[in-house]
Amino acid sequence: MIASWSTRQTGLMTTTRLSIGDFAKMTYLSIKSLRRYHQMGLLVPAEVDGVSGYRYYAPSQVPVGQVIRRFRDLGMPLEQVREVLEAPDPAVRNEVIVAHLRAMESALRQTQVTVASLRALLEGPPAPISVAYRSAEPARVLAISEPVAMGDIEGWWQEAFAELHEAMGSAGTQRAGPDGALYASEFFHDDRGGVVAFVPASELPRSFRSGGRVRLIEIPGAELAVTVHQGSFAELDRTYGALGTYVCEREIGVQGPIREHYLVTGADTPDESAHRTEVCWPVFHTKGEAR
Repeated sequence: MIASWSTRQTGLMTTTRLSIGDFAKMTYLSIKSLRRYHQMGLLVPAEVDGVSGYRYYAPSQVPVGQVIRRFRDLGMPLEQVREVLEAPDPAVRNEVIVAHLRAMESALRQTQVTVASLRALLEGPPAPISVAYRSAEPARVLAISEPVAMGDIEGWWQEAFAELHEAMGSAGTQRAGPDGALYASEFFHDDRGGVVAFVPASELPRSFRSGGRVRLIEIPGAELAVTVHQGSFAELDRTYGALGTYVCEREIGVQGPIREHYLVTGADTPDESAHRTEVCWPVFHTKGEAR
C-alpha cells in the first residue's frame, strides 16, 4: 500500500507532500475541482510526478485551498477568486472582496423583495387600483431607442437615463416632464423588443445632436388608461396585471406601446416604498375619471 503522503529528504530539509486525495479532505475541495483549479492556474500543485502524473500539494497550500472554498461558498466567480489570490496588495484584494459582498447584499435584498411579493400574492388579491383616462399630446423628447432583451432591461434602463441626463446637461435645456419609456409589444411577447427611454425637453433645436445614442425625436400622442404604481420595479407586474385586466374587461384596449412615467425614483429617494411609476395602457377613448 502506498502512503497518501510522503516526505522527501533533500540535504537537511524534509519536504512533506500531500496527495490530491488527502488535500481534498483537508480543504473540502473535490478532486474534480482541484484538477480544474490546476488547469486554470488557480491552485497549482507543488509538484506533479513526471511519470505517473500524480499531483502533490504542500501543507502551506491548505489555507489557500480553504480560502478558495469559502469564496466559492459565497458564490464568488472563479475569475474574481483569482483576482483576490493574485492581488498585489491588501487594498486591491479587499476591493475585490468588498465588491463581491456588495453584489451579494444586492442579491439578498432582491430575494427578500421577491419573497415578500410572493407572500402578498398568496395571501390574497391585490387592492383595487385607481384608473384615469388621459389624452397624451405628441411631444418632443430626447430619447434613446434600441431593441432590448427583457433580462437586460434594468442595466440598459440605468445606462440610458444616465446618458440622457448627461445630454440634457450638455445642451443646457430644461426638462418638460418626468422621465419616461415606451415598451413595444414585442418586448413582452418575445422577451426582446424596442424600448424608447426619453426625457421631455424644452427649447431644443431640431438639429440637436449629442454625439452618442441620444436623439431628438417626437413621440406620438395616444389615448391612455393610467394608474400609478407605488413601490419597487420588482412589483410592477402586479400593477400591469391590474391595469391590463381593467382595460380588457371594458374591451377598450388598442395596439400600441405601454408607457411608463417615472415620477419618483431612486434618484429622488433610496426608499423603494416611496417610488412612483405611472403605467399607461393605450385605449381608444378618453372619458373623464375612470374610478
